[in-house]
Amino acid sequence: MIMTFLTKIFGSKNQREIRRIQPFIEEINTREAEIKALTDDQLRGKTLEFKARLENGEALDDLLPEAFAVVREASVRTLGMRHFDVQLIGGVVLHQGKIAEMKTGEGKTLAATLPAYLNALEGKGVHIITVNDYLARRDTEWMGNIYRFLGLSVGCILHGLDDAQRKEAYGADITYGTNNEFGFDYLRDNMKFSMDQVVQRDLHYAIVDEVDSILIDEARTPLIISGPAEKSTSLYYEVNAIIPRLMKDRDYTIDEKAKTVVLTEEGVARAEKLLGVENLYDPRNIETLHHINQALKAHTLFKRDVDYIVKEGEVIIVDEFTGRLMPGRRYSEGLHQALEAKENVKIENENQTLATITFQNYFRMYDKLAGMTGTADTEAAEFKKIYNLDVVVIPTNQPMIRIDHPDVIYKTKKEKYEAVLDEIEALYRKGQPVLVGTISIDVSESLSKKLTRRGIPHEVLNAKNHEKEAQIVSMAGQKGSVTISTNMAGRGTDIVLGPGVTELGGLHILGTERHESRRIDNQLRGRSGRQGDPGSSRFYLALEDDLLRIFGGERMSSMMEKLGMQEGEPIEHKLISRAIENAQMKVEGHNFDIRKHLLEYDDVMNQQREVIYRHRREAMSKRDLKQAILDMIRERASTLAGLYGDDKLAPEEWDWKNLKDAIFKQFHLNPSELNEEALETADIEGLAKWIADAAIALYQQREALIGSEDMRQLERYVMLQTVDNLWKDHLLSMDHLKEGIGLRGYAQQNPLLVYKKEGFEMFQAMIERIQEETVGILFRIQISEPEQLEAAHRPAEQKLIFSGGGSGEKPVQQPIKRSQAKIGRNDPCPCGSGKKYKKCCGK
Repeated sequence: MIMTFLTKIFGSKNQREIRRIQPFIEEINTREAEIKALTDDQLRGKTLEFKARLENGEALDDLLPEAFAVVREASVRTLGMRHFDVQLIGGVVLHQGKIAEMKTGEGKTLAATLPAYLNALEGKGVHIITVNDYLARRDTEWMGNIYRFLGLSVGCILHGLDDAQRKEAYGADITYGTNNEFGFDYLRDNMKFSMDQVVQRDLHYAIVDEVDSILIDEARTPLIISGPAEKSTSLYYEVNAIIPRLMKDRDYTIDEKAKTVVLTEEGVARAEKLLGVENLYDPRNIETLHHINQALKAHTLFKRDVDYIVKEGEVIIVDEFTGRLMPGRRYSEGLHQALEAKENVKIENENQTLATITFQNYFRMYDKLAGMTGTADTEAAEFKKIYNLDVVVIPTNQPMIRIDHPDVIYKTKKEKYEAVLDEIEALYRKGQPVLVGTISIDVSESLSKKLTRRGIPHEVLNAKNHEKEAQIVSMAGQKGSVTISTNMAGRGTDIVLGPGVTELGGLHILGTERHESRRIDNQLRGRSGRQGDPGSSRFYLALEDDLLRIFGGERMSSMMEKLGMQEGEPIEHKLISRAIENAQMKVEGHNFDIRKHLLEYDDVMNQQREVIYRHRREAMSKRDLKQAILDMIRERASTLAGLYGDDKLAPEEWDWKNLKDAIFKQFHLNPSELNEEALETADIEGLAKWIADAAIALYQQREALIGSEDMRQLERYVMLQTVDNLWKDHLLSMDHLKEGIGLRGYAQQNPLLVYKKEGFEMFQAMIERIQEETVGILFRIQISEPEQLEAAHRPAEQKLIFSGGGSGEKPVQQPIKRSQAKIGRNDPCPCGSGKKYKKCCGK
């Protein structure tokens, strides 16, 4: 009550935000006449002027009104489009690093040119992220006219570009591309071996289009770069063959809310019998049990043409939120292989993760992040909590006059779809265009067949023909057109009404089912009523719909009975509408928990990833890693001394035999060269110093033989290769840790805290192993002739030959390529000892 009263007096938070921006808009408009009077060259010259002013200490905010006025005028001259005041407001919000909620058709694409230009003046690069290649290409060409006119460069990151093309595109002032391409480029860059191979610059400022789709809907699926793991695929076929012989409720139970399938005791016994396994819970059979669980999921929870499609012998995931195909993305933990077995297509080998990151953690790395969409306000709390992004709702340029009719609810799906077809036919006869929204491919194709039988021409837009997406959607507002679409609904493409459609009531949106998220429903509605156009919308529901069946529960069914619902008779009631909204809110909360859970676990990995990638970058960018290697040698010497020495015992009682073996294994120092008398009179600190000094002296000798320049290249290569190999193994170990961590809850332990603690211990062990292996390899490495090595694609012109080496083993000898003239036996030794070569390193 008090809050309502205060809002009436002071306005809502959103209204106050808009009021604060208003002075900027007034100043931009005041400057319009002055900017309009400039010639093309003078207008272009403003870019250099702005850059000079920035160098002289002015802030971007100081330049904003004039810079926005310049962009508006450039847009008029190049595109014939003048930014509305509401687009200027949207531009200010984006510049401030917030999310601008702008309704469909309000011109988000044009609004983004304002902050993109302003922030590009700093010369650090601006990234504009879109949801597909078509929009990235379209906006680069279309909006690029403005930037190029003003003297800025524009790049576009598309699938299929090579590294040189990507580097050029990222080097541009403004770069368009999809979220997947940007994320994968970041991961690939952190697998490179030299800085000149890296394509991305530092992540400075990003504007994310359809920000809700990218930062929320796709945030449950991390980006993964993987390589093949050497595992047989035969077990998938064996397990798949027994699944049809297991019976629901008898052998397994399904929880559709949690999307889990669990074997019953009877099911376990039956599976053991069918597979000829004595005990599925024997540690040796854990992998088989895992395969059974994944195969059950594949058969019971994942539906063809809903969750995935089979195209040209390949199982391709369908994005549940956008309805688009996700080629190249695979379900993890063997689920994708289980689907391939189910569909009887070739099973691809399981992959091992080489690099991975969530969209949350990728986009949080930008110095400044902004986003725009037609639907963000319902997820404002999540944007604030996860990304620290505020949502500002931008007023529409023209009043919204679309009529949103109440939902119509039927008892069964059959009745619902008959009513849907009747309404489509009535609208078609009238000539009013209709966009029919479905939540799966099979529903869209089923409706299409029935419309064909009724003789109604129509277009179908789903993941199977997404190439025509923009073309189909752009025609959806023409007189008499009927378009059936999954959730993808051509986001980013305007639906312009054809001649005479306004008089017929504009575009009608017909939803055949409510989505789990209110935001997705609002996106569908938002396709109608752009820029003050007339329009209407209505959703048709049935008690058998998944949302109502799973989350509405018996309460809704009994409510319908009380309201006296008859077969074939629809019902509209506020109670029902409220119950549906509550069901959606439940699911939204559940999905938020999943994303938050994923992020909490990925945050642990993210801290580790940042450490590894930072050290990798340092190793790539430093010309000389010698000091880092010498520090590692000292660290390893100290570790060995502490491991085999004991201050509580006299030196002669220490484990000298194993110490000598360990020194030989680590530094290739021959035990016979160790001065036992010196060693046995030392304390642990002295012992560590003696080992380090002896190892460093040997290392200097190796450098003298190989040559300093070659040694620096080897150090870089060995360190990067070792980090990559051990990081890959660490990722696999962390995956295994996460898989089993939930069971710790049974021991009254917090799984996340256990994951953090054990993950940290594993990470520390990996860092130690990196030092151990890097040093060990550098003391054993031999170099073969360069012509044998070209296929290795390595930065140095050497192939690295690794030899094992425990106590008593000798390294495999390979011919050494010297980078200096041969040293005579009586020449001074190049290691700097002052002795003749034959008495020192030449021994």
